[in-house]
Parts: sequence; structure tokens; C-alpha cells
Amino acid sequence: MRRVAVKERPDWRQRAQACGFFYHTPDGEPYWDETACYAFSLKEIEDDLEAATRALQSMCLEVAARAVADERVLARLAVPERFWDFVAASLKRGDRGLYGRFDLCYDGAGPAKLLEYNADTPTSVLETAVFQWGWLEDAMALGIIASGADQFNSLHDRLIEGWKAFGHGRTVHFAGLLDAPEDAGTLTYLADTAEQAGVATRLVAMEDIGLARDGRFVDGTNRAIEVAFKLYPWEWMFQEEFGAALPHAPTLWIEPPWKAILSNKGILPLLWEMFEGHPNLLPSFFEDDPRAAVLSGSFVSKPLHSREGANVEIVRSGEVIAAGDGPYGNAPRVVQAIAPLPVFAGNHTVLGSWWAGGAPAGLSVRESAGPVTTNTSRFLPHAIV
Repeated sequence: MRRVAVKERPDWRQRAQACGFFYHTPDGEPYWDETACYAFSLKEIEDDLEAATRALQSMCLEVAARAVADERVLARLAVPERFWDFVAASLKRGDRGLYGRFDLCYDGAGPAKLLEYNADTPTSVLETAVFQWGWLEDAMALGIIASGADQFNSLHDRLIEGWKAFGHGRTVHFAGLLDAPEDAGTLTYLADTAEQAGVATRLVAMEDIGLARDGRFVDGTNRAIEVAFKLYPWEWMFQEEFGAALPHAPTLWIEPPWKAILSNKGILPLLWEMFEGHPNLLPSFFEDDPRAAVLSGSFVSKPLHSREGANVEIVRSGEVIAAGDGPYGNAPRVVQAIAPLPVFAGNHTVLGSWWAGGAPAGLSVRESAGPVTTNTSRFLPHAIV
């Protein structure tokens, strides 16, 4: 694994606009960055990243099964009690998930370590599945990288394959915050993958979702929402005015309700408790667990529902040395052993390994000046060389 400085494509901004990647330079600051790429060997991809992703997905499913069988665990994860049966029934029915992204600490010289699992509403899908693949093809054609390179990236095809389980003649509504450029772009892209699988789709803003007298969810045109993909976290869904209707409405949700377990940072101590010592895990504990003393006052503190690094704190010897802003300051937390992110050319790098269509599906690379990855961290393409 190494960072390689490369030339930009002269027309990459036009190409980004053409494929719907409108949020490549928010507020004038680069989010997409192709002045460098990350190079991996095939062994690193297959043995260290794909294998870790398979193992982590399997362990997470065991954690989910444990959680729905023990209400004490659901309470520990701050799932509201009125939704316990709703979440448990979803897993026991076998409701399918579509995708997820494991964020990993990896430097090419040791086991990849799980930092967190974005199991419910992961973004950076379009740039992973489409735009960085286009970069690879262009970069080889332009001589920016050597011909014969490859990429760990089957995400587009696996998303299309995954959608085939959800259509069956029903329209899938894609719901989210349509006035947010990244969310709107993600929803539009995912709807396109569904359409390529033969699924009918409709976009709907979250604020336009209503509840009919018969208990069905409907869109702004009063059309019943039979299947809904929501780019909106379950913990927010539970707090919505319509939340009380969720357990009784017939809507099939993607991601399914049981993903409220896996998208919670509380799975980190649960994974460690069930699989202590696994090479892809870091020691992790709920903050009030006396066993957290083994971390000796040096740890990363994460709110249960934090997103994009919000309110994450890095503590060394009892002193906070880095912290992210955000709205989760008073939320319950977990503490995790520090795995310092590898630094390449002064940049802290984190890998996102995707799971879709029942298999490892691709890789995204983010880097930032500081040790906490946030929503402003840059996305760089990668290649297998």
C-alpha cells in the first residue's frame, strides 16, 4: 500500500458533473482529489481487506442475532423500547439488507482493524462505484498509471444484483433529504442501479412522507409506499412524528430495521466481548464498563450514533488531544483502543471496505490532515498494481 502522486485528468470536473457527482468541491474545498492515488497489491486486497470484510460481516450478524434475543442488549444500544419487537421481527423474518461499509485502519503491514461499521446509511457510493472506476479507465488510457492496473470495485454490479431481491413488480420509493446535494446524488444513483435491475423507482423527500388513515405510509401524491429505501438513519426514524406507526405499517424498509443494531457504535464492545482477540478487532467497551480500565486512559471515545466523526474524541493518558464538533456531546459513548491511522505524505488515511450483494464489493480511500475522519475528508481513487 502506498500513496502515489499522479496528474489530474484535465476534464475531470466536467466528467463529474456529467455523471451526477455534483458535490466534488463543496464550498470551494476539494472532496474528490485525484492529484494522488493509492496503490495496493492483489495480495493486500484479497488477503487483508476482502478476507477481513467477510469475517467482520459474519461476526456482525452474530452480534445482531444476540441483540434481538436479549432485550438488555437492545437497551444498552439505546434502541427505544417500543421498537424492540419491530427490530427483532425484522431480523427473524430475514429482511434483506442491501449494502454497508466497514471503516478500517490499515497500512499494508498488518491486519486491518475495524473502526466502525456504516451499516444503515453509508454514502460515498457514487464516487466509489462509478467515478473512481472511470478514473481508472481514463488514467490507464492517458498514461497516468500503467496499463493493466485493476481496482477492488464491483460495487456497481453488486448493487444491481442486490436490487433484484426487492422489486417483484413493486415500486421502490427512495427517501431522504433531497435538498442536501450529497444525499440527493446518492439517492439518484442508487435509484439508477435499481432501475438497471428492472425495479420501478420514485424519489420522495422525507418531509413529504405521510400516513394514511389505514396506517399505510404514502408519498406526496398519496401513493402507497410499499418498499422504501431510506437514506435516513433509524435512530432519526424512531424519533419522527410518524415513528409510532413504523411497527404497524406494511412498508418494507431498506435498510431493514435490524440495521439499527449494526449502525450503532455499541456493536464495537459487543464484538469484542463475543470475539475478544480477533485480529480485525480493537479492544472496545461501553464507557461505564470497569473493564475499560485496561485501555489505561488512552482511547477513542465515540457517541453511539455519531456520524462523520462528530463528537469523536481521541484521548491519550487522560488528555483529549483531538475532538470533532457535532450534536452528540451528551450521548452515551463507547471507548475503543487507539489504532493510529497510517500517515502518507502528511495525510491520515482510512479505508472503507464495502459489502453489497452478499459479498465484499469495493474500496474507498479517505484522507485528512487530522486524525479524525470527517465529512470534509478527501476521497482519493485507488488501483491494484
